[in-house]
Amino acid sequence: MKGRTIILDDIDGIEAAALLVDGQLDDLLIDTPDAPRPGAVYRAICDRPLKGQGGMMLRLPEGATAFLRSAKGLRPGQPMLVQVTGYADDGKAVPVTDRVLFKSRFAIVTPGKPGVNVSRQITDDDQRDALLVLAHAHFDGGDDTGLILRSSCAYATEDEIAEDIAAMHDLAQAIMAEGEGAEPEALTEGDGPHTLAWREWTIPAEVVTEPGGFARQGVLDQIDAIGQPRIPLSEGTMYVEATRALVAVDVNTGGDTSPAAALKVNLAAARVLPRALRLRGLGGQIAVDFAPMSKAHRKQVEQSLRAAFRSDAVETSLVGWTTMGLFELQRKRERLAWMGLPVRGTSVAGKRA
Repeated sequence: MKGRTIILDDIDGIEAAALLVDGQLDDLLIDTPDAPRPGAVYRAICDRPLKGQGGMMLRLPEGATAFLRSAKGLRPGQPMLVQVTGYADDGKAVPVTDRVLFKSRFAIVTPGKPGVNVSRQITDDDQRDALLVLAHAHFDGGDDTGLILRSSCAYATEDEIAEDIAAMHDLAQAIMAEGEGAEPEALTEGDGPHTLAWREWTIPAEVVTEPGGFARQGVLDQIDAIGQPRIPLSEGTMYVEATRALVAVDVNTGGDTSPAAALKVNLAAARVLPRALRLRGLGGQIAVDFAPMSKAHRKQVEQSLRAAFRSDAVETSLVGWTTMGLFELQRKRERLAWMGLPVRGTSVAGKRA
C-alpha cells in the first residue's frame, strides 16, 4: 500500500485515529475519557501558591486540581482562564498554562499576543504575501489578539482559510469573555482523535471512515507489535522501555562485529526513534544508550537525531551527551503512555505504561 492513509475508527468503543504511510503505522491517536484532553480550556480558581517553586495550585471542576508554573501577580480565590498542556503523572495535578491558544487546521488565534504572522515553513514569498493579505482582510483582533496562519494553508483554498479564521476568532471571543466567575468551569473539552487528525495530519491523504477500518487495514496488528519494547532494526535492535523516572532506550548491534556496525545501527536508531516514542505516547525525560562508538561519530548521530525530530509533531528538546556517553532528550507529554497494553478486548485509553 503506497501513499498516506488516515483511518478514523475506534478501539473497544474509544475514539481513535491512525496514520499509515506506505502501509506502515506512522502515528496513532487514542482518546482519553478519564483525563482532561490537552487543549481543553477551563476557568480555574487560584487555590494556594507553592512557595519555593514559584507556581500556583488551581481548582478545576469536580474537585480536580491543576498546576500553573508561574504565580506572579496571582492571589488565592482569583479566577483565571487556563489551558491544559499535557497529561499529569499519577497522583499529580494537571499541567496548565495561562497562555490560551485557539488552534484549528489553518489558523491559530492568540489572545494577548497581537500581530498577524505566517508559518515559517511556507517559504514562497508570493504565497506568504497573499496569505498576509487574506489574513488582514478577514481578521481584526484589535490590540490584544493575534493570528498565526499555519503551514497547512499551503494546501488550502482562500475560502477554507477565511472560514477557519472566522470560526477561531469567534470561539476565542466567546471563551475569553468567560474569565470571571466564582466557580471553576470547563469551557472547552479539547479536540478528540478524529478532530486532531483533521487538524494536524494536513498533507493530502486517503481518508477511511467506515467502521472496522483498523481491522481491515491491519492497524490492530501493528499496534500489537509496537506494544513490545523490542524494535528490530536492519542493522541491530533497539529497546524502548518506560520507567517512572524516565524513558530508557538501548541500542545494540546484534551479531555484526564490523568496525562500522555501531555507527550504522546508531544512525538507524536515530531515524526511527521519533516514531517509536510517538506511537507509544512516551514523553518526559529520555535517555538513549547508543551502541559504543568513538566520540568522533557523536556529531553525525546527533545530526541524524535533529533531522529526525525536526518533522515530529511532539515538541522535543535535544539536550545532549552526558559524561557517561548517554544522549538525553526532554519531550513534552502531549499523549498518554499506553505502551505494552493490549488493544483487543481491553481499552488502552486512559491507562499508563
